[in-house]
Amino acid sequence: MDAKLFSQAIVKFLSGLLLVGLLLFLPAGTIAFRQGWLLIGILFIPMFFAGLIMMKKSPGLLRKRLDAKEEQSQQKAVIALSGLMFLAAFVVAGLNFRFGWLVLPAWVSYAAAVVFLLAYGLYAEVLRENVWLSRTVAVQEDQKVIDTGLYGLVRHPMYMSTLLLFLTMPLVLGSVISFGIMLAYFPILAKRIRNEEQVLEGGLAGYRDYMKRVRYKVIPFIW
Repeated sequence: MDAKLFSQAIVKFLSGLLLVGLLLFLPAGTIAFRQGWLLIGILFIPMFFAGLIMMKKSPGLLRKRLDAKEEQSQQKAVIALSGLMFLAAFVVAGLNFRFGWLVLPAWVSYAAAVVFLLAYGLYAEVLRENVWLSRTVAVQEDQKVIDTGLYGLVRHPMYMSTLLLFLTMPLVLGSVISFGIMLAYFPILAKRIRNEEQVLEGGLAGYRDYMKRVRYKVIPFIW
């Protein structure tokens, strides 16, 4: 096992766990925010075990997923906007619980949690299908176009899964207002995809033909 990679993964995992906890429970004014614990459970428990599996079977992919240093200036703006979106959505969800503004019924949280876990499974399948996935926009050495499986349905199945994940998060937290904030992910995602496809079309052999074969970017038959 790569000790350095393991340490890097653990530090990022614990940092993320701490940050999400603070963003949820401080505004809520209590740790008795059950929807907050539900989100933390379905978000970080699968993440932990997925990280262990990747550490053993595909450390190179894990290393790329941990590398968040973006070189594209447009993507830096996308990352900043996404961070602000999450910050606002989580804080508002905590405040929503604290003051009882527009709290959704408990069954909505549980139903959304099921959809969230299914989206996590979709995310894992995309990772299995594409060994060149990374968190940064760039054409990698020896990269090839993947056009089978989920990539035969939409050009960006990873974003299809993250769209489901992000939109179900505020529902798990029981906050309609936070859901409204998360809808900002649509224009943010559109901006990221527009720049990403420019990079891939210009630097990845066969990607232009792939774009002609697979019409939809994120949602089959819609977008």
